[in-house]
Amino acid sequence: MEFYEIDFIEAGEKKSGDAIALRYGGPNGQTIHVVDGGYASCNDGQKLIDIINAHYAPVSKIDHVILTHPDTDHASGLKTVVETCNIDILWMNRPWVYVDKLLPMFEYKYTRDGLIQRLKKDFPHVVGLEDIAIRRNIPIREAFQGAVIGSFFVLAPTQARYLELVVSSDKTPAVVRGLLDLPQQIVRSIKGLWGEENLKGNTEGTSRQNEMSIVQYAQIAGDKILLTGDAGVETLEEAYQYAKNSGVVLPGLNLFQAPHHGGRRNLSSEILDKWLGPKLPTKITAPAFWVAVSANGFDDDHPRKAVRRALMHRGGGVLSTKGRKHICWPKNKPLRPGWSALSHEDYPEDTEE
Repeated sequence: MEFYEIDFIEAGEKKSGDAIALRYGGPNGQTIHVVDGGYASCNDGQKLIDIINAHYAPVSKIDHVILTHPDTDHASGLKTVVETCNIDILWMNRPWVYVDKLLPMFEYKYTRDGLIQRLKKDFPHVVGLEDIAIRRNIPIREAFQGAVIGSFFVLAPTQARYLELVVSSDKTPAVVRGLLDLPQQIVRSIKGLWGEENLKGNTEGTSRQNEMSIVQYAQIAGDKILLTGDAGVETLEEAYQYAKNSGVVLPGLNLFQAPHHGGRRNLSSEILDKWLGPKLPTKITAPAFWVAVSANGFDDDHPRKAVRRALMHRGGGVLSTKGRKHICWPKNKPLRPGWSALSHEDYPEDTEE
């Protein structure tokens, strides 16, 4: 019988991060799969290793390690995992590997070596992971649309779109910019009726680095699982179109990772309709699917009420790492000793203005 376990830890200290461990398989063996590693400063990588050793034993290796995108809260803690563990393959996208394609895309003309140096300066955690992997003879593979990672398929980004995002990133000196790190504003709450949504993915958007996120999909033990990193609406739309064209029946997921710790600039009502289905006319008593949110207990900005409301409008039961340290989704596995089932979060009656 097929099974899976997906462990999310409460990464970070005040700001949220992502650090996820997965085990899945059947009678003929298991696969261990790590996605991101949180913050190095918070020892999140070691926390992942401790979870794997405590709950996935016996463990001789980690089959796949994936860096979804280069931000510190996903990448820095992953160095501990790559440095410490026996790993078959490290999956990540490195912009300097595509320097010959990138050179003509920059308005400011670099030499080839100059652009490589600039990209490595701007993506230091990716360089750090690459250096460790080369020293330890761990193969590095790119994870663009169509790649197969264990039981998971990469739905986005394509290589072409990834390169466009590198050029328009705020970490690189391109002239044309997207909407990036907007100044923090005081967020006021307003009363909201059932079904009212105030997501910002279509109007403000998220950073170019977040849009680089590797989106992974799998169907394991009969469940459809989508892991999103910090993807925004653009990447989720690209992933949706590829999944639909590949024969995945949508809408309808069993487990959905809310991107970017439940940020409302990463989602829109339209993209949630495509992945999860339309809004329901009224609340339902039991969740139709589950949503995982990687958020820290001291992070006042995540998850947004608007995101929780929108997910619940479609029948989602929202579970967050916020204040819980560690949550696990199992299928066809017994409940761990000392662990208990969690109730999903309550529906927020108000939302951000």
